[in-house]
Amino acid sequence: MLVVDIILTGLIIGGMYALIALGLTLQYGVARIVNLAYGEFFVAAALGAFWLYTGVSVNPLIGLVLVLPVAFGINWAIYQGLLAPLVRRAKNQGMLEVDSILATFGLLFVIQGVALASFGGQYFSYSYLSIPVSVMGSALAVNRLIALGFAAGIGGALYLALTRTRLGTAVRAVAVDPVAAQLVAIDVRRASAFAFALGGALVAAGGVLGGMFLTLNAAMGVVFTTKALIVVIMGGVGNLLGALVAGLLLGVAETSVARLVDPGLTLAVNYALFLAVLLWRPTGLFGSAAR
Repeated sequence: MLVVDIILTGLIIGGMYALIALGLTLQYGVARIVNLAYGEFFVAAALGAFWLYTGVSVNPLIGLVLVLPVAFGINWAIYQGLLAPLVRRAKNQGMLEVDSILATFGLLFVIQGVALASFGGQYFSYSYLSIPVSVMGSALAVNRLIALGFAAGIGGALYLALTRTRLGTAVRAVAVDPVAAQLVAIDVRRASAFAFALGGALVAAGGVLGGMFLTLNAAMGVVFTTKALIVVIMGGVGNLLGALVAGLLLGVAETSVARLVDPGLTLAVNYALFLAVLLWRPTGLFGSAAR
């Protein structure tokens, strides 16, 4: 059934968008870093899982367990070595945003260059559990359902960690007001570094899961950075529920246009929804107006 097929496929794609947007929400909403190299970590993780699977026969789900701590550590090191000096010297939020844009723009080309040198510019994909199963009369590949399940599980675990743990409370406090957070003995720099590293781990998880059914190349990171930025701004900067809803909305809208109109218009519908939300709700679907 076409409607069911569109909804299910859209939810799978939207779930991936939501997962990668959650990481950018942490990096931008908590650490106040505009990370233009964000999508490169998605592609790098997908390439890493591809190499593990085709090169040394490591199951992508085991590869996920291996990639996550590596991505967390790399992003922690990037924050401490590259971004923390910018945070210390920034006199205001605007200056930090400009500096972080310039720094991560350069980082984008470094990561992309290493990926191109290592894997070349050709497109790659691999077949892992691409077995069709029937769900409500619609044929879906098992790997897509696994990706959706893991994305939902990771998103749920993140929500519980941020709302039920002491560290999560500290991270949310920094997101709301870093100055006030310091007054209650929260280490803002450490919380920001943790949020940035966790965001990098989340986008890497999206790369491993998405790589199981997407066709990618080493220069496609900017596509995922753009999608993540659209989802974050549509949902409201720093709002996890907003990122989830906006991601699912974008996925269903893309799939509807691709199936009913023309696949070439998916990017157009992205920006149309983005502009509509900005005109109707400038702070995002779940964002609160500044006072």
